[in-house]
Order: sequence, then structure tokens, then C-alpha cells
Amino acid sequence: MSENLQYAAPQSLAQIQRRSLVVGIVALAFWAVGALLHPDQIFKSYLVGYLFWSGIALGSLAVLMLQYLTGGEWGVVIRRPLEAATRTLPVLVLLFIPLAFGMQGLYARARTAQATDTSSTSPDPYLFTKFVLLRASIYFAAWLLLAYLLNHWSRKQDGTTDQRWSRRLQTLSGPGLLIYGFTATFAGIDWVMSLQADWNSTIFGMLVMGSQVLSALAFIVIVCVVLGASPPLSEVLAPKHFHDLGKLLLTFVMLWAYFAFSQLLVIWAGNLPEEITFYMPRLGGPWRWVGLTMIVFEFALPFLLLLSRDLKRHARGLAIVAIIVLGMRFIDLFWLIGPAFLPTAVPVPWMEFLATIGLGGIWLAVFMFQLRRQPLLPLNEPALSGVLEHATFHQKPEGLPL
Repeated sequence: MSENLQYAAPQSLAQIQRRSLVVGIVALAFWAVGALLHPDQIFKSYLVGYLFWSGIALGSLAVLMLQYLTGGEWGVVIRRPLEAATRTLPVLVLLFIPLAFGMQGLYARARTAQATDTSSTSPDPYLFTKFVLLRASIYFAAWLLLAYLLNHWSRKQDGTTDQRWSRRLQTLSGPGLLIYGFTATFAGIDWVMSLQADWNSTIFGMLVMGSQVLSALAFIVIVCVVLGASPPLSEVLAPKHFHDLGKLLLTFVMLWAYFAFSQLLVIWAGNLPEEITFYMPRLGGPWRWVGLTMIVFEFALPFLLLLSRDLKRHARGLAIVAIIVLGMRFIDLFWLIGPAFLPTAVPVPWMEFLATIGLGGIWLAVFMFQLRRQPLLPLNEPALSGVLEHATFHQKPEGLPL
């Protein structure tokens, strides 16, 4: 049996792919009905869902490059899911089109700027709609190029023992992370910070990147647990691999909390009108309960649970923590975006939920399709021997049934 067939994705992924697509289409149909009843919620709810799934794809791009720079077995077992997630970016480009049409309804500053688009004395040309879309095109072009090179050279590496492709991947990942950092920062400013005209934060870009990587790691942990329930990865994944992933998840839970608290501390201490307006409705009104929920379930509970070595080595327990983190990422985006439209009340986010499920069904179907196209382990990877050695001498983790 060839290695390609030996590490081929299980056939059950095809069933998951079909179910995801059906669920996504049905959820989007219900969302469309809700959009007819509440047209003012269309683009706001769509933005939450779009940022949730694009955050996983972009975070996967960052983790993939980080792994090439640092090495280690932890990256070998998750490389194929990470690559599959980055190959969903062309679909995310298409899914961005509705937001381009809804920009005037979403961004008050963009709408104001558009009204003065012909004026040479406009005070805010940065948020002219055409300029925002031009920048979005640059972001997507950079992300697509990085994803293409990382995947193309990885396939080349599968076919040869020549390590020049590994060197190319490592060489690209250094500047690639810098490109990701700049583009993710400015995308976060354009798509989230610009919802409130009178707010700015110098650390917001770091918070966006930390959130995306946290989303990606939580998602990849869930994928690995599911894949680890059946061959071929049930014969490869060992408790050590989940332990490493659990430590990474803990690291980025703490990093996200550090960035979020640092932003709050600096802005609150400065007490400047152009900065403090962001936190006034989120901490002083009914939205504060959403913020407290995030503190408990996005930081405190995962932090305490992930301190346990036994839990990190137990696949199902780690998957539960990852599901909690991923669910709270949705609440976090709802908390970031919602008060910009309704600062005095917390609505039931049913349209946001439907949009997220609908876009997620489509995104997951594409992800599963991409994951099935290649072996689940990178062939001819030097660190692969260490992965297989642990699979031989260690007890297999307990997986989730498909």
C-alpha cells in the first residue's frame, strides 16, 4: 500500500461534507427569511458570521507559518488541516461580496465619506468606499498568494526527499508572518474598528491576530479529535500530540486575555473621549453581562481546565474545551459588533447565529473537500518519523465518534 493511500482521509469525511453543505444552505434560507423581516439586521449579522469563519482560515495561515519557523511534531499532525483551512480563502473572497454591497449600511463613517467623495476637502478619505474595497483586494491578494505558495511547495515536498522545499517554506514563513500581521491589522481596523467613528486603539491589531489564531487552534483541535477516532490517524495520534496542542491552546487563551486586558487598561486609564466611548456601552450597560460571560468562559474556565496535564492528554476533554473556546469566539464577535448598532440593549443574536451556521456549513463543506484531496500527514517531512515513533510506543488517545 502506498503512503498516499495509507494516510488517505476516511470516507466518512464525504458524509460530513454533504451534511455540512445541507445544514449551511438550510440555515442561510432561514437567515434570508429573517432578513426580509428585519432588513436592518442583514449585513450586521452577516459580518459576525463572516468574521468568525474567515478568522479560522486566517488564523490557520498564521499557525502554519509559525510551525514552519519553529518546527516540532505538534505541527506535523495538524499541517494538513491547516493547509485545508487556508485553501478555503478563495471561497471567502466570494463570500465577502455581500459585505461590499452592504458597506454603506454598515459603516457610518464610510457612508459619510461617500457623501463627500467628490470633495477635495473631505476630512476622512481613508474610509471612502472605493478605497476600503481597494485595500480589501490587497489583503485578499496577499493571503491568497501566501496560501498558494505554502500549499504548492508542501505538495512538492510530498513527492521528493529533497529538503529544498522545506527550506523554501521556512524562508517564506518569516516575511509571510509580517505580511499577515500588517494585513490582518488593517483588515480588523477596516471591518470592525470602523463601525464606531470615534474610537481607536493601538493594540487592536494584535487582539485581532490573537483572536484569529485562538479560533484556528480551537478548530484544529476539534478536527484532530474527530479524525483521531478512525484510521489512519487513530493509529498515529498519541496523547503527547494532544498534550502539545493543549499547551498551545492554553498559550493563546492567555495571549488573547492579555491583549484584551491591555487594551482595556490603557484606554480606561487614559480616559480620552475618542477611546473610552468603545467601552462605555460594553461595560456600563446590559452588554456588560456579555463581557462577563466572555471573561468566565473564554478565559477563566479554559485557563483553569487547560492547566491540567491529564485533560490536555485526553482527546475528548480537550475537544470540549476547544468547543467552549470556539463558541465564545462567536460571542466575542457579537460583543464587538453589536453595541455599535444597539448600545442600550442586548438583542437575541438569532440572525447572527443563523448567518454563522449558514456560512459555516458552506465553509466546512469546502474545508472537508480540501482535506480529502491530500494524505492526512505530510510525506517526506523529516519530523514525521518522530510522530510515527510516538504512535508506536504510546497509548492512543480517546477520540470522538464520527
